[in-house]
Amino acid sequence: MTAIVNIFLKDGVLDPQGKAIHHALDAMNFEGVEDVRMGKQIVLKLSTDNKEEAQKEVEQMAQEILANTVIEDYTIELL
Repeated sequence: MTAIVNIFLKDGVLDPQGKAIHHALDAMNFEGVEDVRMGKQIVLKLSTDNKEEAQKEVEQMAQEILANTVIEDYTIELL
């Protein structure tokens, strides 16, 4: 089973990378982009086929090491 963890800054947390990307898009005449938030994606290959077990384990990983939950939110997708 594969787990995809998407991590991104919480609303209200300054995102200088997102601002830089937004500025570059404006400079390249890409119109209509109101805001950009930069994040990261972690792909985990798990040895289990049990979705409930995998969800619980990846949730613990995200809480304890993958994300800084003070300033970051995350989503988990299991495939």
